[in-house]
Amino acid sequence: MGKTIHGKKVGMTQVFTEEGVMIPVTVIEALPNTVVQIKTMETDGYNAVQVGFIDLKENRANKPTKGHFERWEAPLKKYLAEFCVDDGEEYEAGQEITVEDFEEGRKLDITGTSKGKGTQGLIKRHGFSRGPMTHGSKHKRLAGALAAGAYPARVFKGNKGPGRMGRETVTVQNIELVKVIPERNTMLVKGAIPGGRGGIVRIRYAIKGE
Repeated sequence: MGKTIHGKKVGMTQVFTEEGVMIPVTVIEALPNTVVQIKTMETDGYNAVQVGFIDLKENRANKPTKGHFERWEAPLKKYLAEFCVDDGEEYEAGQEITVEDFEEGRKLDITGTSKGKGTQGLIKRHGFSRGPMTHGSKHKRLAGALAAGAYPARVFKGNKGPGRMGRETVTVQNIELVKVIPERNTMLVKGAIPGGRGGIVRIRYAIKGE
Protein backbone atom coordinates (compact mmCIF):
# COMPACT_ATOMS: atom_id res chain seq x y z
CA MET A 1 0.00 0.00 0.00
CA GLY A 2 1.27 3.49 -0.80
CA LYS A 3 1.68 6.56 1.37
CA THR A 4 -1.10 7.23 3.87
CA ILE A 5 -1.80 10.30 6.00
CA HIS A 6 -4.66 11.47 8.19
CA GLY A 7 -6.08 14.97 8.08
CA LYS A 8 -8.95 17.25 9.03
CA LYS A 9 -11.53 18.52 6.55
CA VAL A 10 -11.53 22.33 6.59
CA GLY A 11 -14.17 23.07 3.95
CA MET A 12 -14.58 23.72 0.23
CA THR A 13 -13.43 26.50 -2.07
CA GLN A 14 -12.39 26.90 -5.70
CA VAL A 15 -9.18 27.43 -7.64
CA PHE A 16 -8.52 28.47 -11.23
CA THR A 17 -6.12 26.88 -13.69
CA GLU A 18 -3.83 28.92 -15.96
CA GLU A 19 -6.46 28.52 -18.71
CA GLY A 20 -9.11 30.08 -16.45
CA VAL A 21 -10.98 26.85 -15.71
CA MET A 22 -12.60 26.83 -12.28
CA ILE A 23 -12.07 23.68 -10.17
CA PRO A 24 -14.06 23.05 -6.96
CA VAL A 25 -11.72 21.74 -4.28
CA THR A 26 -11.87 20.51 -0.70
CA VAL A 27 -9.26 21.90 1.69
CA ILE A 28 -7.68 19.28 3.97
CA GLU A 29 -5.36 20.18 6.81
CA ALA A 30 -3.12 17.12 6.72
CA LEU A 31 -2.11 16.88 10.35
CA PRO A 32 1.53 15.82 10.83
CA ASN A 33 1.36 12.06 11.39
CA THR A 34 4.03 10.76 13.76
CA VAL A 35 5.07 7.13 13.41
CA VAL A 36 4.48 5.53 16.83
CA GLN A 37 4.99 1.82 16.26
CA ILE A 38 6.30 -0.51 13.56
CA LYS A 39 4.41 -3.80 13.37
CA THR A 40 6.10 -6.75 11.69
CA MET A 41 5.19 -10.26 10.66
CA GLU A 42 7.54 -11.70 13.30
CA THR A 43 6.11 -9.80 16.27
CA ASP A 44 2.49 -9.03 15.31
CA GLY A 45 1.64 -11.39 12.47
CA TYR A 46 1.35 -8.65 9.84
CA ASN A 47 3.28 -5.67 8.52
CA ALA A 48 1.84 -2.26 9.43
CA VAL A 49 2.75 1.20 10.62
CA GLN A 50 0.92 2.79 13.55
CA VAL A 51 0.72 6.58 13.46
CA GLY A 52 -0.57 9.18 15.88
CA PHE A 53 -1.96 12.63 15.18
CA ILE A 54 -3.24 15.66 17.14
CA ASP A 55 -1.18 16.38 20.26
CA LEU A 56 -2.46 15.06 23.59
CA LYS A 57 -1.80 16.77 26.92
CA GLU A 58 0.00 14.59 29.43
CA ASN A 59 -2.67 15.03 32.10
CA ARG A 60 -5.25 13.69 29.62
CA ALA A 61 -3.46 10.36 29.08
CA ASN A 62 -3.81 7.30 31.29
CA LYS A 63 -0.92 5.04 32.32
CA PRO A 64 -1.29 2.44 29.54
CA THR A 65 -1.33 5.19 26.90
CA LYS A 66 1.73 6.89 28.35
CA GLY A 67 3.53 3.55 28.56
CA HIS A 68 2.82 2.76 24.93
CA PHE A 69 4.22 6.07 23.68
CA GLU A 70 7.21 5.94 26.04
CA ARG A 71 8.12 2.46 24.85
CA TRP A 72 8.39 3.69 21.27
CA GLU A 73 9.85 7.06 22.30
CA ALA A 74 7.08 8.95 20.50
CA PRO A 75 5.21 12.10 21.60
CA LEU A 76 1.71 11.71 23.04
CA LYS A 77 -1.06 11.84 20.43
CA LYS A 78 -4.84 11.94 20.77
CA TYR A 79 -5.66 9.54 17.92
CA LEU A 80 -3.94 6.35 16.78
CA ALA A 81 -4.40 4.66 13.42
CA GLU A 82 -2.47 2.20 11.34
CA PHE A 83 -2.05 1.22 7.72
CA CYS A 84 -0.61 -1.90 6.14
CA VAL A 85 2.70 -1.79 4.32
CA ASP A 86 4.67 -4.35 2.34
CA ASP A 87 7.72 -3.65 4.45
CA GLY A 88 8.03 -1.29 7.43
CA GLU A 89 11.78 -0.76 7.04
CA GLU A 90 11.27 2.60 5.30
CA TYR A 91 9.65 3.94 8.47
CA GLU A 92 11.04 4.45 11.97
CA ALA A 93 9.47 5.48 15.28
CA GLY A 94 9.25 9.24 15.66
CA GLN A 95 9.28 9.90 11.90
CA GLU A 96 6.75 12.44 10.64
CA ILE A 97 4.62 11.92 7.52
CA THR A 98 3.60 15.25 5.96
CA VAL A 99 1.96 16.52 2.78
CA GLU A 100 5.40 16.86 1.18
CA ASP A 101 5.37 13.08 0.76
CA PHE A 102 2.50 13.40 -1.75
CA GLU A 103 2.78 14.49 -5.39
CA GLU A 104 0.41 16.90 -7.10
CA GLY A 105 -1.66 15.39 -9.90
CA ARG A 106 -1.77 11.90 -8.36
CA LYS A 107 -5.06 10.13 -7.62
CA LEU A 108 -6.15 9.56 -4.02
CA ASP A 109 -8.59 7.39 -2.09
CA ILE A 110 -10.12 9.34 0.81
CA THR A 111 -12.03 7.70 3.67
CA GLY A 112 -14.20 9.61 6.14
CA THR A 113 -17.38 9.43 8.19
CA SER A 114 -20.46 10.73 6.40
CA LYS A 115 -22.75 13.31 8.00
CA GLY A 116 -25.37 11.87 10.33
CA LYS A 117 -28.92 12.72 9.23
CA GLY A 118 -30.87 11.08 12.04
CA THR A 119 -34.01 9.01 11.41
CA GLN A 120 -35.26 9.43 7.84
CA GLY A 121 -38.06 7.99 5.76
CA LEU A 122 -38.04 5.81 2.68
CA ILE A 123 -37.85 8.59 0.10
CA LYS A 124 -34.78 10.33 1.51
CA ARG A 125 -33.04 7.20 2.83
CA HIS A 126 -33.57 4.84 -0.11
CA GLY A 127 -34.84 7.00 -2.97
CA PHE A 128 -38.35 5.54 -3.10
CA SER A 129 -40.91 7.23 -5.37
CA ARG A 130 -43.60 9.49 -3.97
CA GLY A 131 -47.24 8.37 -3.97
CA PRO A 132 -50.04 10.13 -5.92
CA MET A 133 -50.66 13.71 -4.79
CA THR A 134 -54.29 14.07 -6.02
CA HIS A 135 -57.77 12.53 -5.80
CA GLY A 136 -57.77 12.29 -2.03
CA SER A 137 -54.67 10.15 -1.77
CA LYS A 138 -53.41 9.65 1.77
CA HIS A 139 -50.38 7.72 0.54
CA LYS A 140 -47.78 10.33 -0.34
CA ARG A 141 -44.50 9.50 1.42
CA LEU A 142 -45.40 6.16 3.00
CA ALA A 143 -44.18 2.69 2.07
CA GLY A 144 -46.30 0.59 -0.26
CA ALA A 145 -47.13 -3.08 0.23
CA LEU A 146 -44.30 -4.88 2.01
CA ALA A 147 -45.57 -8.44 1.50
CA ALA A 148 -48.44 -10.51 0.10
CA GLY A 149 -51.48 -10.80 2.37
CA ALA A 150 -52.42 -14.49 2.26
CA TYR A 151 -49.00 -16.03 1.69
CA PRO A 152 -46.40 -15.76 3.14
CA ALA A 153 -48.31 -13.34 5.40
CA ARG A 154 -45.11 -11.81 6.76
CA VAL A 155 -42.42 -9.35 5.77
CA PHE A 156 -39.14 -10.87 4.67
CA LYS A 157 -35.91 -9.81 6.33
CA GLY A 158 -33.82 -7.22 4.53
CA ASN A 159 -36.69 -5.06 3.24
CA LYS A 160 -35.74 -1.40 3.01
CA GLY A 161 -37.50 0.80 5.52
CA PRO A 162 -37.21 4.05 7.46
CA GLY A 163 -34.41 4.34 9.98
CA ARG A 164 -31.18 6.02 10.96
CA MET A 165 -29.28 7.48 8.01
CA GLY A 166 -25.68 8.57 7.61
CA ARG A 167 -22.79 8.42 10.09
CA GLU A 168 -21.15 5.64 8.07
CA THR A 169 -17.61 5.07 6.87
CA VAL A 170 -17.44 6.11 3.21
CA THR A 171 -14.54 5.97 0.76
CA VAL A 172 -14.36 8.06 -2.41
CA GLN A 173 -11.89 6.80 -5.00
CA ASN A 174 -9.64 8.41 -7.59
CA ILE A 175 -9.82 11.97 -6.24
CA GLU A 176 -7.23 14.19 -7.91
CA LEU A 177 -4.69 15.94 -5.69
CA VAL A 178 -4.80 19.46 -7.17
CA LYS A 179 -2.30 21.29 -4.98
CA VAL A 180 0.00 20.76 -2.00
CA ILE A 181 0.81 23.68 0.34
CA PRO A 182 3.74 22.47 2.51
CA GLU A 183 4.09 25.65 4.61
CA ARG A 184 0.50 25.19 5.85
CA ASN A 185 0.65 21.38 5.75
CA THR A 186 -2.49 21.53 3.59
CA MET A 187 -3.66 19.84 0.42
CA LEU A 188 -6.42 20.69 -2.04
CA VAL A 189 -8.31 17.80 -3.62
CA LYS A 190 -10.78 18.01 -6.49
CA GLY A 191 -14.48 17.73 -5.62
CA ALA A 192 -16.23 16.76 -2.40
CA ILE A 193 -15.22 14.24 0.25
CA PRO A 194 -17.26 12.55 3.03
CA GLY A 195 -18.05 14.27 6.32
CA GLY A 196 -18.55 17.75 7.69
CA ARG A 197 -16.09 20.45 8.63
CA GLY A 198 -13.58 19.27 11.20
CA GLY A 199 -14.07 15.60 10.32
CA ILE A 200 -11.05 13.29 10.34
CA VAL A 201 -10.23 11.66 6.99
CA ARG A 202 -7.66 9.14 5.83
CA ILE A 203 -5.81 9.94 2.61
CA ARG A 204 -3.80 7.47 0.58
CA TYR A 205 -2.69 6.94 -3.00
CA ALA A 206 -5.45 5.38 -5.11
CA ILE A 207 -5.39 1.59 -5.35
CA LYS A 208 -7.27 1.22 -8.64
CA GLY A 209 -6.78 4.59 -10.32
CA GLU A 210 -3.17 4.35 -11.33
